[in-house]
Amino acid sequence: MDPVAHLHTATGTPPERAPLTRLRASSRAVLITALPGDAVVASLLPDAVGWGGLFGGPAVTAAECATLNELARARRVSPGTALFSRSERATALVAVLEGDVALGVRQSVGAFRTERHLHGPAWLDVAAAWLGEAPPQDARALSTATVLELPRDVLQVLLERQHGLARRLILMLAREVRLLAGSTQDLMHKDAPARLAAWLREHCVPDGPSAAQAMVQLPLRKRDIASQLAITPETLSRLMRSFTSQGVIQVAGYTVHVLDVPALERLANG
Repeated sequence: MDPVAHLHTATGTPPERAPLTRLRASSRAVLITALPGDAVVASLLPDAVGWGGLFGGPAVTAAECATLNELARARRVSPGTALFSRSERATALVAVLEGDVALGVRQSVGAFRTERHLHGPAWLDVAAAWLGEAPPQDARALSTATVLELPRDVLQVLLERQHGLARRLILMLAREVRLLAGSTQDLMHKDAPARLAAWLREHCVPDGPSAAQAMVQLPLRKRDIASQLAITPETLSRLMRSFTSQGVIQVAGYTVHVLDVPALERLANG
C-alpha cells in the first residue's frame, strides 16, 4: 500500500528514504513513513477536546478519541517545512492542530504564493486522499506547528465498523464544503473593504476586558494577505489607512488593534 504523504523540508530537495513502521487495522497492514529528523511524538496526539475542534458537532467521546489516536500520526514541524505538494498523490487526511500553515503555490525554491492561511485546529486537506489525487495546493508551515495525519486506508477500514465516526466525518466534510463556498461567494460579491474587514474579524482575538476591542497578529506579509483577498498590496495599505482614519483599527507593525469590533463587523457585512 501507499505510504502516508511525506512531510519534507521546504528546500524542494527530495526527502531521504525513511525507515518504515507498520500499523495494523483489522487484518490489513498499512506502511507509515517516519522521516529522519521529524519529531513524531505520541504525546502530540489530540485529546477528546482537540478532536472535537477538528470534527465539530457533539463532543468526541473518550472511546472515539482512543480509536482515532491508534491510527493518527502527529509531528512537530519547523517554520518553512513543506507539508504536502501538488505534485504528490495524497494518501492521508491532513490537519494542523496548532500553529499556522499557508496553502498556495510553491513557485520556486524559497518563493511561495499564499492563497489561504489556516490556524490550528484546522483541516488542511480532507479530499485528495479519498479521490486518490494530488492536493490542489501546496502547504507550508508558517510557524512551528503540530501536524496530524489520518492514513486513508486505515481510516477507511475503521469507518466501515465505526458508524458514529463515519457520520462525524461526513458532517465535517459538509462544513468544509460550506466554508469554501462562503469564501468563494465573498470574493465574488463583497467589495475590497468588506473582504478585508471580514478577514480581520475572522482573525480577531480578545484584547482587554471590553468585548468591543480585539487584536489581530498578522501572521503573513502584507502582500500575502493581499493575495488572499484578491487585491494589490497598495490597496491593502490604503484600506488599512482608511480603517485607521475611521477609528476602527490602529496598526503597530504586524499587530492590528481593533478599537471598535461592532464597526468592523458592519464594514465586513458591506
